[in-house]
Amino acid sequence: MKKLPIGIQTFSTIREDNYLYVDKTGIALDLIENGTYYFLSRPRRFGKSLFISTLQALFEGRKELFTGLAADKRWDWDIQYPVIKLSFSGVARTIADMKQDISNILQSNQKRLGITCQDSTDIGGCFRELIEETYEKHKQKVVILVDEYDKLILDNLDQVEMAREAREILKDLYTTIKDCDEFIKFAFLTGVSKFAKVSIFSGLNNLMDITLDEDFATICGYTQNNVETVFSEHLQGVDMEKLQEWYNGYNFLGDNVYNPFDILLFIKNKCKYDNYWFTTGTPTFLIKLIQQQNFFIPQLENLKVNNSLIDSFNIENIKLEPILFQAGYLTIKEVIRTGAITMYILSFPNLETKYSFNDFILDYLTDQTSEKATFQSNIYTALERADLLSFKKTLIALFSSIPYNNYVNNTISNYEGYFASVIYAYLASLGLDITAEDVTNKGRIDLTIKLNDTIYILEFKVDGSGKALQQIKDKNYQQKFLQEKKNIYLLGIDFSSTEKNITTFEWEQVDVTNSQPDSKLP
Repeated sequence: MKKLPIGIQTFSTIREDNYLYVDKTGIALDLIENGTYYFLSRPRRFGKSLFISTLQALFEGRKELFTGLAADKRWDWDIQYPVIKLSFSGVARTIADMKQDISNILQSNQKRLGITCQDSTDIGGCFRELIEETYEKHKQKVVILVDEYDKLILDNLDQVEMAREAREILKDLYTTIKDCDEFIKFAFLTGVSKFAKVSIFSGLNNLMDITLDEDFATICGYTQNNVETVFSEHLQGVDMEKLQEWYNGYNFLGDNVYNPFDILLFIKNKCKYDNYWFTTGTPTFLIKLIQQQNFFIPQLENLKVNNSLIDSFNIENIKLEPILFQAGYLTIKEVIRTGAITMYILSFPNLETKYSFNDFILDYLTDQTSEKATFQSNIYTALERADLLSFKKTLIALFSSIPYNNYVNNTISNYEGYFASVIYAYLASLGLDITAEDVTNKGRIDLTIKLNDTIYILEFKVDGSGKALQQIKDKNYQQKFLQEKKNIYLLGIDFSSTEKNITTFEWEQVDVTNSQPDSKLP
């Protein structure tokens, strides 16, 4: 069996050392044949750096690396192009460090291409000189590849002034690409986020954004076919439906894809299901945004946004939705087109992301790190056994243990959003099949939980004087689930904004033979 390319982002290493490779060279040629300037946004660890390396080897004419691949017979190997590659990998938290990083990158390219800039302190000027002199020396147009173009900004989103400085520095750098159009054969920029064109790309408005282009939806990541063919020897005996449920589901308006890192680590760890991708980066900044904007956590299950909301964002006015999408915590589940308006339904791409994100957010919502596992275990056991008295006691204990400041700092919809967000996050962190704001012909159910043979319908109220259960009955929410032939329980949960805990917890079991609640349990 071929080796797994875990952590290897260099195309030549993969090909020379006989690692497994999912062929993206056909897509690379499609790009080159149909345009000159491209931009691609994809989440971290999605194979962007490897694709950049593949483009570099292709333009440099390294034919021996492409034997048997899609590009082998389609590319003109008689022509080689000089490549300038800008790859941002370090962390720079000051202006001086940012400029030094860029200077080091430019110097590395000068050394490789045999060029010397007259003034290395002038970033834009040095880059322009590098492009022009490379063209003159090699008598061939230049290829420019930029990996993690946005890293200097993303590393500083928690200090807005520094992020602005980073944006201006990078704008000076990238504007040079447009100004040197006559010397450029091809340019490809990639990163995690897309900033508004009026900011970082204001001088580079000729970029073709292929982030949500159906033709290039699988440019990074593994398709189901890739997994079942390229990795077939490594995945003998694996339940493909379960694998898809755990790791597949990222969608960029084409076929769903897996994050490569998940598949490689899953195989390496003897096909053990775990949150491999999520643990490579902590979304602390996103959690802070959720707190600052009092975001209603259950919305993440079925978030409806327009094109502009996921397209890009500004440093001065950061919205949560585009960051969640671009960072890979949410993905496109459905596209709704009404006339000239396009709307997207966003949700968690898979089980790994859903339960890991909610498990992580619980620490910020509740400050219960030491007790969290106990509450999670008790909740799961109670629901599995339909022991709603234990479920009630666990939730009351859970809210009793939350520090006072957590309530003060969360005023979502006068506490209803906070209480519901905590319960939702606990349930989602267990990997349960839950639906927030489940739609029926009579209204929206706050939360639905589905187990193998049981369905729970939950309604939340704050200071509602015990009206939550009655609303479920008045709206006849259970009607939607009768055909599933499962036990159905209706749960009404009322919270007190003064006591900061549950004041009423009522439930009834539905008589599925006549669709009416038939017994109120003690």
